[in-house]
Amino acid sequence: MNFKTLALVSAAALSLAACGKKADDTTAVDNSTYANTTATDVNAAGSNDAMAAPASGGQAFVNMAAASDAFEIETSKLAVTNGASAAVKKFAGQMITAHEGSTAKLKALTATLSPALTPNPALSAEQQQKLADLKTKQGTDFDTAYAAAQVAGHQQTLDTLKGYAATGDVSQLKTFASGLAPTVAAHLNMAKALKS
Repeated sequence: MNFKTLALVSAAALSLAACGKKADDTTAVDNSTYANTTATDVNAAGSNDAMAAPASGGQAFVNMAAASDAFEIETSKLAVTNGASAAVKKFAGQMITAHEGSTAKLKALTATLSPALTPNPALSAEQQQKLADLKTKQGTDFDTAYAAAQVAGHQQTLDTLKGYAATGDVSQLKTFASGLAPTVAAHLNMAKALKS
């Protein structure tokens, strides 16, 4: 995959992350759902080195997975305190436990790779905005916004996992992605139930 393709895939994935858009055909490989970050994206995530090399497909995937977990954990911690519904609070507790577990599994797996990869859990601008918005809400307003964020976030993550499992560049990460997809699909269905 050349650099131009990587940059285009990055831009498409970041656009999709903002709205949690589901691919029309989830059985087809959608490279836009697991972007390879560009040097600019790496810099935005915390590096000030303007000459930073683009992240590899595997590195971009683990960064996305780590950021997804971090977003779910942070928004769910808010739900425990700011939510009104017992169902929202129960779901939030489950998400905290599940995403802390997947973060631990990801870290353990990436440490065994050669070369080892280090997941960067920096939230995307869209995730940061959604988190900031949730911090301003309480009660039923929070519950509504939280449920919408969970549906969008889990759909984006599921699309990314399926895409990477189909065409990823690191076999161990492809296995991780395909193994995690059913759990994320279950979380997505749970989140959809919160909205009804």
